[in-house]
Amino acid sequence: MEFKDVIKNRYSCKKYSDRQVEAEKLAAVLNAGRMAPTAKNLQEQHIYVIQSPEVLARLDSVTPCRYGAPTVLVVAFDSSNVFTYPGGKRDSGVEDATIVATHMILAAADEGVDSCWVNYLDPEKLAEVLGLPENEEVLMVMDLGYAAEGTGPLPNHSSRKALEQTVTYL
Repeated sequence: MEFKDVIKNRYSCKKYSDRQVEAEKLAAVLNAGRMAPTAKNLQEQHIYVIQSPEVLARLDSVTPCRYGAPTVLVVAFDSSNVFTYPGGKRDSGVEDATIVATHMILAAADEGVDSCWVNYLDPEKLAEVLGLPENEEVLMVMDLGYAAEGTGPLPNHSSRKALEQTVTYL
């Protein structure tokens, strides 16, 4: 698929079938995240793949937004391995994990796999119920799967502000 079509047609799926994502497609998604750029190439991301009913149930105890997805990726980063920017007020953890997640969400669309970026959760509670290391911070979870029959983008999916409203040349 052409990249411009991937970014135009990808949407946040809110209802999944029980069809599991094929191993080769999941590997392509995970590799897209692995190839994402990170500050100083620190690669502080850590992706957790959740597919077992038991662990999915633990995730469901923290968020109602799995929408029946058979696979969920938890995108976290090692907060002890980040680059601190000049001024000392920001570091690379959140932005690098966001770039990784964005690469994976677009790779999923390219593979014909539906997804949804989920932030409706308490990241510390999720880390606790999953037993993640203390140095890792959860950025988001990504539902992955195939849309249930009749599911599609929201009615306003194609509505975008004019470029002049979101871009200023200085």
